[in-house]
Amino acid sequence: MMERLAAAGLVGFTRLLVGARADWRAPPAQGQCLYFANHSSHLDTLAIWSALDPPRRAATRPVAARDYWDKPGLRTYFSGRVLRAILIERRRDAQAADPLIPVFAALEQGDSLILFPEGTRAAERLPQPFRGGLHRIAEAFPQLSLVPAYLDTLHRSLPKGSHIPLPLYCNVRFGAALARPAGETRAEFLARAHAAVVNLAEGREASA
Repeated sequence: MMERLAAAGLVGFTRLLVGARADWRAPPAQGQCLYFANHSSHLDTLAIWSALDPPRRAATRPVAARDYWDKPGLRTYFSGRVLRAILIERRRDAQAADPLIPVFAALEQGDSLILFPEGTRAAERLPQPFRGGLHRIAEAFPQLSLVPAYLDTLHRSLPKGSHIPLPLYCNVRFGAALARPAGETRAEFLARAHAAVVNLAEGREASA
């Protein structure tokens, strides 16, 4: 009960601060999804999670950096009990095992996920090249709907290095799930996934 109330409060706070309105450029994918997006702010996770409708939100867990979200106090409570975040290690020296193991475990139990394939935040409007984790997940879970998303103002609301967000209205643009052509190379897949997010940034339809 407390977690449901906290979730409602977190969604309300996020929408009051930055809007986080969902702009679906294609009919929402059904079933298990992985939402992948540009990453420029610590608000990105909350914005995408809050933009989803309640049934999708309840089934969706963000993949987040342990060094930021696993802190004593409210941050740990919200990441663990409310967002149910999957915390992974970003530092190479801290990776005793494959950092995607908990991601695969969550997908195997049917969870949908929010993922930022750049791996870190950037101050730019457009995403940096994507790292290979998205491709590994796509190869391991071919039934998963890979849904691109773009956050349109959060690189200015809470950019890297800032601690106090500016109340700038943010739309979360969701595109069509990526097609899964046979024989596509890792580089081709990552370039196509990156282009889908860029297309949403430029107001074009996401490529299939």
